[in-house]
Amino acid sequence: MIRDRGNIKWTAMMLSEHVAELRRWQSEDHYEERPELDDFDLQAIQHEIEVAQKRECEVHVKLWDKGKSVLYMGVISEINVEGMWITVDSPFGRDRMPVEDIIDVQVME
Repeated sequence: MIRDRGNIKWTAMMLSEHVAELRRWQSEDHYEERPELDDFDLQAIQHEIEVAQKRECEVHVKLWDKGKSVLYMGVISEINVEGMWITVDSPFGRDRMPVEDIIDVQVME
């Protein structure tokens, strides 16, 4: 009976440089280009943020972060114009998001 350990034997034979390069290569496969937003898109995002804060309703905010889009859900509690960030309160805590990284906002009614 042959006992084959599959990937365990192959990763044990690989150099650390190879493993690091394979991880870097794999992370590049999931990289997304930052979407280009025109003035109309930016005005729509600003309008959605203002409406969501006034109504105190739940929003879905999509951020672009280091080659991938991240979705946050919650209620916008604060808009800081000077610091250029918004604060979203969710059941998991409070998140502060820079305005320049926001690529989409949807108000959930």
